[in-house]
Amino acid sequence: MKYKYSFLLLLLILINCEKSNEPLISEETLIVGKWELTEAYISAGGPQYWIDVENGHDINFLENGTFTSSRFTECTTGNFSINENKLLLKYNCQDFHSESENEQGYITYDLEFYSDYFIVSPTSGPICNEGCSYKYQKK
Repeated sequence: MKYKYSFLLLLLILINCEKSNEPLISEETLIVGKWELTEAYISAGGPQYWIDVENGHDINFLENGTFTSSRFTECTTGNFSINENKLLLKYNCQDFHSESENEQGYITYDLEFYSDYFIVSPTSGPICNEGCSYKYQKK
């Protein structure tokens, strides 16, 4: 009988410790840290598929709402916010503009956040016809 309860307890612990593959509710505190672009979800006119990105750019989100990024050589700093699973990036270099910006100067993405990675899909600038997404892993 003692073993039966021990087995049940162990089983419950293992079930509760499994990593969930469900997206988390996105908020600024979860994204704080250094991330690297590792994969892209693309299509060449057919079904979409993930490809590895070699030497993907880094982005570092800080607790004070700022970020640094190696995506653009002309500008590497800015401010970020997350609102209703949307990531908004505003680069703060004078005279810097990207084709990915919206009318207000933000680069915007739909955001799906998981425990050790997040996926963004562009919502400003040129949008992929078949859809595209980018996966960032925590460094």
